Amino acid sequence: MKTKFTSEKITVDAKLDEEAWKNAEIATNFVMVEPDNGTLESTERRTEVKIVYNNDAIYVGAILYDNPNTIKRELTIRDDFATADHFGITLNGFNDGQQDFRFLVSAAGVQQDCVYTESNGEDFSWNAIWDSHVEITDFGWVVEMKIPYAALRFSSEEKQTWGLNLYREVRHLRQKFTWNRIDNNINNEANQAGILEGIENIETPTRLFLIPYSSFYLNANDDQKTKGEFKGGLDVKYGINDAFTLDAILVPDFGQAAFDKVELNLGPFEQQFNENRPFFTEGTELFSKGFLLYTRRIGGRPSTRATLNDDEEYEENPPTKVDLLNALKISGRTKSGLGVGVLNAVTEKTSAKIRNTVTGETRSEVIEPLANYNVFVLDQRFRKNSSVSFLNTNVTRNGEFRDANVSALLFDLNTKKNTFNLSGDYKYSYINEYQNNPNRSGYNTSLNFGETSGKYRFAFGGQYVSTNWDNNDLGINFQTHYHTLYFNHSYRILNPTKKFNSFNVNSNYYSEFDNRTGRLQGFNGNLNFNITSKQNDYYGFGFNGSPFETYDFYEPRTENEQRFLNVPKWINPWIFFSSNYNRKFAIDINPFATFFDGDNRYNAGYYISPRYRFTNKFSLIYEFSFNFLNNNLGYVNDDDNGIYIGKRDRTIYTNSISGKYTVNNVMNFNLSLRHYWSFAVYDSVFNLQEDGSLLLNPSYSTNHDENFNTWNLDLSYSWWFAPGSQISVLYRNNALTDASGLTVDKDFSSNINNLVNNKNLDHIFSVSIRYFIDYNSLKR
Repeated sequence: MKTKFTSEKITVDAKLDEEAWKNAEIATNFVMVEPDNGTLESTERRTEVKIVYNNDAIYVGAILYDNPNTIKRELTIRDDFATADHFGITLNGFNDGQQDFRFLVSAAGVQQDCVYTESNGEDFSWNAIWDSHVEITDFGWVVEMKIPYAALRFSSEEKQTWGLNLYREVRHLRQKFTWNRIDNNINNEANQAGILEGIENIETPTRLFLIPYSSFYLNANDDQKTKGEFKGGLDVKYGINDAFTLDAILVPDFGQAAFDKVELNLGPFEQQFNENRPFFTEGTELFSKGFLLYTRRIGGRPSTRATLNDDEEYEENPPTKVDLLNALKISGRTKSGLGVGVLNAVTEKTSAKIRNTVTGETRSEVIEPLANYNVFVLDQRFRKNSSVSFLNTNVTRNGEFRDANVSALLFDLNTKKNTFNLSGDYKYSYINEYQNNPNRSGYNTSLNFGETSGKYRFAFGGQYVSTNWDNNDLGINFQTHYHTLYFNHSYRILNPTKKFNSFNVNSNYYSEFDNRTGRLQGFNGNLNFNITSKQNDYYGFGFNGSPFETYDFYEPRTENEQRFLNVPKWINPWIFFSSNYNRKFAIDINPFATFFDGDNRYNAGYYISPRYRFTNKFSLIYEFSFNFLNNNLGYVNDDDNGIYIGKRDRTIYTNSISGKYTVNNVMNFNLSLRHYWSFAVYDSVFNLQEDGSLLLNPSYSTNHDENFNTWNLDLSYSWWFAPGSQISVLYRNNALTDASGLTVDKDFSSNINNLVNNKNLDHIFSVSIRYFIDYNSLKR
């Protein structure tokens, strides 16, 4: 497709009445992606798209023919597709077939944007500033879009050649189309784009954006007086050139980030949380390569604990998180396909206050010094479908504290026709331990090969992790000293049949061995079926399990994982049903069970989630899950006499409600509520034997029963009053109760009443204003 330059002022109003549109080339004849891959769009639902450009932006005009009464147009928050028709454009400024910028708008006028790569898929945490308008007509609907060059990355050549694809979803038929055909026989979307030519000699404006913000927080609970707090800061986005961008935050404020879904954790590993802070989720595709970065480490828990003498105690609870002072990231790609990324963050010195119980004197001890977190990435792409990457993560703490450095070399190679893939990595970690602890180094390497096209596909590979591999200062890793082997294969239909819109069956086999003893510490084999009916209801069912006894080296919590616990054979059948979300009422159902060999040990439960769309503006989703673990085994304690493993019954309830009322495409109210309740009641305690078996200890009498409740409620209002500018108002209350060593109260009503009374609730009311300033607007 070829575009043309225009000096005419274009108003984004979905009228397409400017002279520039009349002479523009038309892209049409869209081809179905799913369900009937390769079928040409029908005449009554044809699509016509035009593209023009000037020195500020490219403009897209689309006419989408359809019966206006069948066009779905549910209003939602940004980046939520919900139940609506969509039109979108995919642009790749380097035409390298590997990284796309995608801009979509629904028939209700709601914007979605993302960065797409084959390795990570669509990353909707990335947000750009662009303009769009939608109009429903008597022949269908019309979209007009303005995408500034500031939202894109491209080379500095006088004549530009971009990768291009255009997308349309007809929601009531659950049909998806693209202008340049995407063949589902090939596992590479980005490499199947068309070409956009005609952009020449553009004089792009300075890409400098300032986003100052101001926030006010009002905090209250039963233990303290209501207090207010003002915060302010600045985000900066600067285009170093048309390919590289700098993002920086000064005095960050993440007080309105979504709450963490905390659970009762009785296992040997920490709970991993999602990253909810926008700076660390937006545009991080380069930094996520190799899975070395877990950004929750930045501003997370202190790396050490205070040392208390026998006559000392904490004057107040020590800090559980470290404040972030500032952060920046630079990322982009050269004309030759070399991607460069730098992420740097600095966290504040943090101390614990300690009091002497005899003299009353107080002191403070540093539990986390001033620290610098850095990530450096080089990613060379070639042949439009392959890459070689180098990554380094580094944590440097001031003074005599632990420092860490991890480096990795990755490769992802595909044949010219995208039929086979060879990928792998080698990662090396070095820990400079503090005080008298020795320095340590370790490695982690893997190799994978597979067929990635056709109805039948397969893959196999393995991984080796050494004993001293450790990337936990800026990443997350639970296990070491093991190696794995895996094999999987699958079959799928590429076009609908008389009974199914889609059908997929896959089988996977995974084995994991302890490096030191050769013992099998994990095995999982599964067979899964996934089906979409002609009514677009989804059915999934299958089973997974292990026909072998395995050995758990981590649950006993011994130094260097020297001891192990025997894990019996098990099997887990499952089924999942999800009805078509096009209907006002829809439901997801997932019963499940796991049965272990012997001792009446099993897990059983279900997940159910009904949803109802009252209007295009208002909808509610309820989620409930129940899980019961009968005769569950887990670590209890240890002393000079040995390691104690408890047999316990665990019960877990989770209730969640999410709702939205969307006034229009820039203003909405949102509700998010979650109650989590889990308790564990111990039946007996055993001594762990050297061979991994258990011997009943009838004299053990300490009560380890646990009763854990959490409550979170967020009610928010958001208004995008100008491009990139937002007012958000949030009321939040939360509570947590954790009782151990007591008789568990199993009554639901008393637990919830105890949790949400004013004695336990924390209340937070906050107002935040962010204003987007374009340097070019100030200059004018």
